[in-house]
Amino acid sequence: MEETQKMTITKIWFADDKIYGLTDDNRTLWQSLLYYKRLKNASPEERENYEMDDEGIHWYDLDEDVSFESFEYDDPEPKGISLFFLSHPEINATAIGQRLGISKNTMTQYINGTAKPSKEREKQILNEVANVGKELTNTKCFN
Repeated sequence: MEETQKMTITKIWFADDKIYGLTDDNRTLWQSLLYYKRLKNASPEERENYEMDDEGIHWYDLDEDVSFESFEYDDPEPKGISLFFLSHPEINATAIGQRLGISKNTMTQYINGTAKPSKEREKQILNEVANVGKELTNTKCFN
């Protein structure tokens, strides 16, 4: 049985709200920093303070890790509700999910891009966000 060799990142850099990685087979891969809030908000000096091992890249001072494997995910850029919730961290995705009977684990997978909601489910989630907005607009405590 032939063993598959893992891809390794040999060099990283940051540009345009993305983290780029050069692989050991000379490919350039990237991911959106929306997936990594601490790295997105880090200073250039903090971003340069990392260590690599066989599995990935670690920023111990930021408590952030990026696996080499994640550079090969299908969607390096968030889309749909993933993009919405990552771009609006002030909106509690878990609470929106609870209102719809969607588990915290499932909502987390939707946001991280490791699972994709159906078009119908995505519309249901975004409609619930709109419902919360309407409820807030109609709140009498602001009068």
